[in-house]
Amino acid sequence: MKATFGKNSRAFAAAVLSLGLVVGGTSYASAAAPGSCVVTGSAFSTDEAKGGVNFSTLSKSLGAVPKAPKGLKMGSLMKFLGNQYWIDLAAGQKTRAEKYGVTIDVQAASSESDQVGQLNSMETMVKKSYKALLVSPQSNTNLCPAVEKAEAKKLLVLNVNDGVLPGARQWVGPNQISNGVLAAEYFIKNLPAGSEVANIQGQVGAYAAIQRTKGFVDTAKKGGLNVVASVPGNWDVTTAANAAAAILKDHPNLKAFYANNDGMALGVATAVNNAGLKGKVMIIGTDGISDAYTAIKNGDITGTVDSYPNLTGQAAVDVALRLLGGQKVPRAVYTPVALITKANVNTPAPKLG
Repeated sequence: MKATFGKNSRAFAAAVLSLGLVVGGTSYASAAAPGSCVVTGSAFSTDEAKGGVNFSTLSKSLGAVPKAPKGLKMGSLMKFLGNQYWIDLAAGQKTRAEKYGVTIDVQAASSESDQVGQLNSMETMVKKSYKALLVSPQSNTNLCPAVEKAEAKKLLVLNVNDGVLPGARQWVGPNQISNGVLAAEYFIKNLPAGSEVANIQGQVGAYAAIQRTKGFVDTAKKGGLNVVASVPGNWDVTTAANAAAAILKDHPNLKAFYANNDGMALGVATAVNNAGLKGKVMIIGTDGISDAYTAIKNGDITGTVDSYPNLTGQAAVDVALRLLGGQKVPRAVYTPVALITKANVNTPAPKLG
């Protein structure tokens, strides 16, 4: 089956937003994707991308990053700059762009769920003099009308992290399933078989939330843990805190929470502490924001699966320059993830070089 979001793409996007439609799938599309919003077969899945490579191998296989043309400008569109993760990722992009003498303009939606506002921002960016657009969509499809216009103008559209464009031509970011897997493996190793654990999901339908939850739930069950709850927290601290409080009330023997991001993990920590269970209920988040590191040191959470957003931002700029310079970069470029606990909380983050 071949699908495209073409002539009536704006109307389609409105339908997507109102219905909450998410294009998903577990197989990858052709490496020669005709467009980032064109799907042949199943939608692109970054966690199963054929020929995906670790960012650290690019210098060896492709050589140095090509020199940026004088006056090169890039646009960057974040999900939301009220979230420390995206602030860190944007900072990484700016740092790397400055190194190469590239101008990068970072924009973002007004909230984590402002899909229409994010689309409007990209519509404006397509009209400017950028040679590349680094985009982190709020859903897999909300930016498709503007992405199609950008690619019709022969602009480079680089998908950074999530959401994942359904036919993404080029993508950079962490393996999302591994985030949940690492958390589950830690609980399996440190809890008795049969222990009750819970999952706090991100926004319903978001690629990262789906994949992180899948990695955690599947691994925990296979490892003999009892997943008694998996509920949405919508990437929100307060929502996650309320959800965790309700779960603790319903499951007084609960031993651990996994949250799909660190903000929600901090919300869970509030609920756990309010219940007088600090140190008795394990909590692992995802992202590696500075507040999570502080919470680990203070004993408020057990750990975070750090996906190094600053490094991801830097890697995205490198990949964009390689593509603009004519290098054949693999469709999926993976940036690292690592479980951080008290045992390694002071270990320096990896560097791009």
